[in-house]
Amino acid sequence: MLRTPAARVLDEADEPAVQRLLATDPVAGCVIAGRVEVAGTAAVSVGAPLWGIGTDGELDAVCLAGANLIPFALPGAERAAADAFAERARRAGRRCSTIVGPSAVVEPLWELLAPQWGPARDHRPRQPLMAIDGPPAVRPEPRVRPVRAEQIDLLMPAAVAMFTEEVGVSPLRTDGGAGYRARVDELVRAGQSLAWIEDGAVLFKAEIGAVCRGACQIQGVWVAPALRGRGIGTTCTAAVVDYARAVIAPVVSLYVNDYNTRARAAYRRVGFREVGEYASVLF
Repeated sequence: MLRTPAARVLDEADEPAVQRLLATDPVAGCVIAGRVEVAGTAAVSVGAPLWGIGTDGELDAVCLAGANLIPFALPGAERAAADAFAERARRAGRRCSTIVGPSAVVEPLWELLAPQWGPARDHRPRQPLMAIDGPPAVRPEPRVRPVRAEQIDLLMPAAVAMFTEEVGVSPLRTDGGAGYRARVDELVRAGQSLAWIEDGAVLFKAEIGAVCRGACQIQGVWVAPALRGRGIGTTCTAAVVDYARAVIAPVVSLYVNDYNTRARAAYRRVGFREVGEYASVLF
């Protein structure tokens, strides 16, 4: 009987192997890769344990076990990764608000964790992962610009509305929203928050929420409700792509719920193509 490989906590000596693993798919591994490039692989510096499985100095899978549980595995190693990471996660107990990542490893991982961690508040098993590596196919909206620090108070209501619509709960429910505002502030000051703001109102907003050398990931796309259905999301997202490719990374990605056919069609008009699939489990 074959034994499932055990996941171990990685340290700074594992950083080259982690980077080699994530380089096999910079789009799918963007979130973890960005953290590793900035902070390395030691838990004390990256802010959360990084688990891994592999042999002979190479890794087949890793999982960032922080506020979000984010697994990544080579093709063919997903089931072994799910088994190993589920065992580790059960022993640690649930500390995350979300499990998110490539569906091929998230789905078997959740299947194993659901008896102890379930029921989930929401389970989104099919979220197309889309990417673009060239200029957008539609004319970008020129009024979309990086948000300035003095505009954060204008941005916050739109950011809260987006989060509540997408996640199903308000980000203000915990610590009065202090942690969420700090994250918004961090993205603004990094030049990773973009918006169309006119007459003191946010008409569109999006963040480049994850960044690594090879790719970045757009998150939090939102159009003011009164303006939806007019194509604003398409041209504004094109502006975000234009900015991101010029300033941040050559490949721009995002993931979207499979049932959101309108958003998927808009992203295809921009020039995004499907390159994989994510899944999310929300608690």
